[in-house]
Amino acid sequence: MMNARLKKLGVVLASLGLVFVIGGVFAFTKVQAGVDSLQAFSTAQDVNLSYNEDGQLVDRGEVEGAQAILSLLKDDWKYPVVTSELNPNDPLVNTGTEYMYQMATVAYHTLHGTQTITLAENVDYQGKTYAAGMYDIAVDGRYFSQFDRNDPLDGPARDKAWSPTAHALIAELGVGSVTASTLQMGYGLSALIAGIGLTNILAGLGLVWAAREVSIKVDKDASKKSAATR
Repeated sequence: MMNARLKKLGVVLASLGLVFVIGGVFAFTKVQAGVDSLQAFSTAQDVNLSYNEDGQLVDRGEVEGAQAILSLLKDDWKYPVVTSELNPNDPLVNTGTEYMYQMATVAYHTLHGTQTITLAENVDYQGKTYAAGMYDIAVDGRYFSQFDRNDPLDGPARDKAWSPTAHALIAELGVGSVTASTLQMGYGLSALIAGIGLTNILAGLGLVWAAREVSIKVDKDASKKSAATR
């Protein structure tokens, strides 16, 4: 009786395991479809990172520029850069790190740019008079919210530096980075689901095998006892 129950339990576990494996395979196919879509989108955009002949990442031809951008990404934004994703043999921007590096590139040049502002007439603001003329206003590492929008120079400089184009590029690249990271998590989740299924299948088949071995042993012992009583 106990052997029969163990066998039934083993069959149930194995059946549930098979369901999990099928679920894991289904999840994998959906994740793969997402990866293919992101790859097609990246290919259509055709944005590539720049590397020198030594395989070093460069910005505007300078290794130092690329290092400064990576420093912004790793030190200021605390992004976990995956160095292997910065591959000179595959410069197309299609991984999480590459999307984030490209976003940091847009932000870096915006943060370190200079904007020319022209005042047509004298302007008084907070007790100071700004004479009519042209001014070069350094962004000086300031983000959009860090400007004084009412200042006659800072206000226009903010709008020129952090233009709709800059915001749109950063937003689009951010979506690409999150999508790439989510797809990686999808691979891990599908593998976990399939792993649970395989574990259940092995456990179920193990119970069936163990119950069978016990049953064979019991039958042999019973045969020996029967032979001894004759």
